[in-house]
Amino acid sequence: MKIDQIMSSRVVAAKLNASCTSLAQKMLSGFVSGLPVVDDDGRVIGVVTEFDILKVLRNGKDGLSAVANDIMTKEPICLDADQTVEAAIELMTRHHVIRIPVVRNGKLVGIVSRTDILRAYVKEEFQVFEGEVFEG
Repeated sequence: MKIDQIMSSRVVAAKLNASCTSLAQKMLSGFVSGLPVVDDDGRVIGVVTEFDILKVLRNGKDGLSAVANDIMTKEPICLDADQTVEAAIELMTRHHVIRIPVVRNGKLVGIVSRTDILRAYVKEEFQVFEGEVFEG
């Protein structure tokens, strides 16, 4: 199975000048723990995570004025859209990451998370009942 079959193609990416405050707000509102950082051509040049923001906060609230370029992990791990899901699993387990930006021709086209991978492999074995009487 290829990454582009399971990735999320709707991705929010930060610009280099995004402030820590706006990065944290975007993560909280989007229920994500990290964001790719892209240049003006859509190439992934970094990743900012909640952990990066926590490290800034460790030095005091004034650190929230830092920008993505100051705190991002440079040379991020990325996957090509044509790579296999097994390659994603290998990278995630080796580097202990939750999600990996997906690129095609060097430009951001999606993101794949551990949840995406689990969803692709695990069959649903539960049912949700909302006010219905189950007569099995």
